[in-house]
Amino acid sequence: MNLHRKPIPVSEAVERVMNCSTSLKSEKINLNKCDQRILAEDIVATHAIPPFDKSPYDGFAIKAEDTINAGKDRPKTFKVVDEIGAGHRASRVLQTGEAVRIMTGAEIPEGANCVAMFEICQTFEKDGAPYITIKRRMESGQNIIIEASETRQGTLLVEKGTLINPGVKALLATFGYDKIEVNKKPVVGVFATGTELLDVDQPLEPGKIRNSNAYMVLSQINRSGAEARYYGKLADEFDPCFNAITAALEEVDVLITTGGVSVGDYDLMPAIYEKLGAEVLFNKIAMRPGSVTTVAKAGDRLLFGLSGNPSACYVGFELYTYPYLQKLMQNQTPYHPVVTAALGEDFGKPNPFTRFIRGYVSYEKGKVVVYPAGMDKSAVVTSLAHTNVFIVLKGGTRGYKKGEEVQAVLIEDQKGNEAFQLNG
Repeated sequence: MNLHRKPIPVSEAVERVMNCSTSLKSEKINLNKCDQRILAEDIVATHAIPPFDKSPYDGFAIKAEDTINAGKDRPKTFKVVDEIGAGHRASRVLQTGEAVRIMTGAEIPEGANCVAMFEICQTFEKDGAPYITIKRRMESGQNIIIEASETRQGTLLVEKGTLINPGVKALLATFGYDKIEVNKKPVVGVFATGTELLDVDQPLEPGKIRNSNAYMVLSQINRSGAEARYYGKLADEFDPCFNAITAALEEVDVLITTGGVSVGDYDLMPAIYEKLGAEVLFNKIAMRPGSVTTVAKAGDRLLFGLSGNPSACYVGFELYTYPYLQKLMQNQTPYHPVVTAALGEDFGKPNPFTRFIRGYVSYEKGKVVVYPAGMDKSAVVTSLAHTNVFIVLKGGTRGYKKGEEVQAVLIEDQKGNEAFQLNG
């Protein structure tokens, strides 16, 4: 087995993962189950919006030409012949000298071409019939929302590959999409490796730690929109590990293992990749933490070997696994957004490789400021609870001062980017 490891740049590692071309089939699902799914079809307007001329105000629908020469000393009088609420239509065509009481959102009656707001009309009764007077001239089309003024039938509203958020869901409902074509969720299997791992309900023992990585990664998978499937822990024994991984690969689209990717006597994943006949895309990255993150391709499936250290595992998933899962779902913006920010405090540690500091974002006096969330150690878990960005510190630097410009990867922003945009 070749244990030689040559580190490659982060951007190259991302590119190698994303160049693995594969996609999943689509499926039809009900509107009420489509939240956070990726559209597999373009959404077009099945009808105009609004579908008819309508009133934006409560008022009276009249003929504008009936108000010619109207003024303070020349009020125009109209007989109110009908009343229309939203969802109803006038009972007949409006005639000269007539008005229809109309509510916000109601369809403009045939024969009317403007709406006088309720506030400018004076109402009275004569011989038991309602009337109004208007003391100003109205223009044709005034206070009318014209049919198709928002969108015309056949207009492309949302492109396939778009994440269904509440706004997109509103459009789907508006235009009658009760069944939606979405891309299937990739099934992502997870193994945790290491005989030192305890289940969360077990008391601590000397030399043992609780298995936090698996639950963290399962949550990251769920946040990505994929389907998580936990296969349990793997002991540090080659044959049982190999057999379990081989069986799991028959059931999943992507397989993640945490731990076992270094070159120690009990790190079995490199040997398992070799026996699987998998092509190792990379096994060393010029980054901290997570330099030993490994990705291998077995047939049409990728195996992500993430570090056993919690922070390194977390970073490796978000940088490499997350965008690949988005690609499988054909999300058109698969990468986490990257923004420019000011560093909120000194970071004096030298950076021989690109460093991803777990941090949080703050907005101060119109500026984006980022702060480390806690200890900057690969094995640290406590800082992850407060992390919503990765602060990117370029390699080859001797440290950073408060206020210096840095990049920040927004790991909880769902908008996404079309490309991975790191400087340097």
